[in-house]
Parts: sequence; structure tokens; C-alpha cells
Amino acid sequence: MIPASLPHHPVAVVGAGLGGLALARVLRVHGIEAALFDLEPSPAARTQGGMLDIHDETGQEALRAAGLHERFLARVHTGGQAVRVLDRDGTVRFEEPDDGTGGRPEIDRGELRDLLLGSLPEGTVRWGARVTGARPLDGGRHRVTLADGTAFTTDVLVGADGAWSRVRALVSAARPAYTGVSFVEADLTDADVRHRASAEVVGGGMLFASGPGRGFLAHRESDGSLHVYAAVVAPEDWLDGIDFTDTEAAKAAVLKEFDGWDGRLRALVADADGPLVPRRIHALPAGHRWDRVPGVTLLGDAAHLMSPFAGEGANLALLDGAELGLALAAHPRDPETALAAYEARMFPRAKDSAAQSAHGQALLFREDAPGGLVEMFTGHGG
Repeated sequence: MIPASLPHHPVAVVGAGLGGLALARVLRVHGIEAALFDLEPSPAARTQGGMLDIHDETGQEALRAAGLHERFLARVHTGGQAVRVLDRDGTVRFEEPDDGTGGRPEIDRGELRDLLLGSLPEGTVRWGARVTGARPLDGGRHRVTLADGTAFTTDVLVGADGAWSRVRALVSAARPAYTGVSFVEADLTDADVRHRASAEVVGGGMLFASGPGRGFLAHRESDGSLHVYAAVVAPEDWLDGIDFTDTEAAKAAVLKEFDGWDGRLRALVADADGPLVPRRIHALPAGHRWDRVPGVTLLGDAAHLMSPFAGEGANLALLDGAELGLALAAHPRDPETALAAYEARMFPRAKDSAAQSAHGQALLFREDAPGGLVEMFTGHGG
């Protein structure tokens, strides 16, 4: 029995990231309302990360389904599809300008999130609503509890709550595992004025500078800053040995991993503005899937967390959200058919992308790096 006193939402989405918002928007286009619950206190609680390349066949397809594609195109970062590949000596091994014909335009993650959020009615997202648990009821419904002690019920519960999803436990015992790569993130602000050499080495879009077991990834952001990832193949506890409260000491520790590298590349960390940010890269097993569980499913990182080395994470989250929304709209009185149809398309797509991501990670850091990356971009193997 469902307690009559509890609020009820036909569709409840845990997590107001790109995938959850895309789902809510596509549902709204089809006249279906969803309630989103996010643990952040407000949409402005934290920065949303750097640039995203939104692929024509995945992320852009989702934005078409959401009726937002034209508004998305008006916000893309001109020149952002340019690519440069350097070796550890700073020699350019591959370069491709952005001629405006590519199918992966760049947009600031925060701008894309704001576009999706702004397309929904005020109050669709319940901010500061941290989900602490969920349990099944009769008929595929679930009772969801929040940290403030309140609860609600729902016919369809969607876990769009990221890598460490609480909803995932309802369908799967899988947990993300360390991939063997750690990032240290850095920013160089007002780069064309304050960091001219770094701006030149990064170029107008994305930089890959790799060697065996390590590398620098960087991209130019729409505000003129550079966002840098120093990537190191390292044990899971490597970052624990660095004091990130002492920025200069942290820079020295990270740059020790890049002894002998070109000074212009080392400057991407040495000259960084503000603190460095450590991040271990985790992934769910490639091919992660679950048996159909009535009334609940997952999307985005909650379903198929993968390393970022194929650029698919945000794109798949958007497409997951859009396709789930379309499936629910196509079967408004039969959510089980909708969820089964969605998962049947999502599982193989995610498996392929996870394999691509793992392959990209191996390619980027292999012994002849950046040879494999150059081969990939030039179509000669990889």
C-alpha cells in the first residue's frame, strides 16, 4: 500500500545534470511533467566544468528532440573544434584548424546546462534535495526518502545521479573502479594577455601533448581562459601524497612527473592561476547492464560511467535522457514497455562507447605516444 499522505510524482528524476534535464525537457515537449531532485543547494552552487564537444549523432540529436538545437548552435564556441597534437618536446605532430564544417561544436558546459534548465518551468528542479534511499512498492512504484526526512512516491524512478549513484543499487551491485589514470586540473585565466605562450601552444581549441604514461590535455574556453588536465598513469594513491593545500608544492610534485618535457608544456601547470584540483578517473565495467527492474532505470554516468578519452560522457547522457523521454511519451500508460525499449537501445550503445574510451586511454599513453593519437587523427590506424 502507498501512504496517501506522501506526495506522488509520475516521473521522478534524481539528478539535474545534463541527462536528467534533457529527459525532463523531452517529456515536457510531449506534455508530460517530471520532478527533478538535486543535492546542490542552487543552480549556481558550483561551476559546471569546461568545454564539451557535442556530437552530431548523439548530443545534438538529443537537442533536436528537445527542440533546442537552434538555440544550442547560437551558443557554440567559434573555433573550438581546432585540434593540436604535440610530443613531449613540444613538436607539433598533427594540427587541424576549425573550418566550421566539423560535427562536434564546442560549448561551455555551464551554458548548455543553463539552456536546458531555462527551457523548464520554474520549480521543476527541487534544489537541495539529497536522496538518501529508495525502496520498491507494489506495481513498480518506489518510495524515495530525502535527507531532510521527507519522502515521496513515484511510478518511474530515474537515476541520473552520476558516478556514485544512490539509485544504481536498486538495479545493480556494480561500483566504479579506478582506471589507472589520475588528473590534476589547472586554469590559466585571460590567457591571450597574461599567458601568451600557453595560449599559443594550446591554440584555438583542444591540445593533446602526450608521452608514455603521461600527458597534458588542454582546451581554450569561451571566456578566454585555458583549462588544463595533467594526466598521469599512476597508482590510485598517488594523489594522496600531494598536498593540494600548498599550491606551489603541488605544482612541483606534479611537474616532477614531467621532468624533461618542453618548458612551454610544463608552464601549463607551473603558471596556473589558483589552486590545482586532483581527480581520479573511474569507470564502470564496459558492458554494464542489469535485468529489467520494474519502475526504475538509470541514465548517463549512473548507468555507464567511462573514462573521458572518447569524449562521449556528456553526449551519451543527453541522448539517454532524450531517448528515455521519447520512450515514455510513446508508451504513456505502459512505463515497463518504455523502460525496456530504452534499455534495449542504451545498453549496446554504452558498451561500444566504453570500449572506445578504454581504447582511447591506452592509445593516448602508450609507449610510442603520441604516435597512436596521430595515427587516429590521420586515419592511419590506432
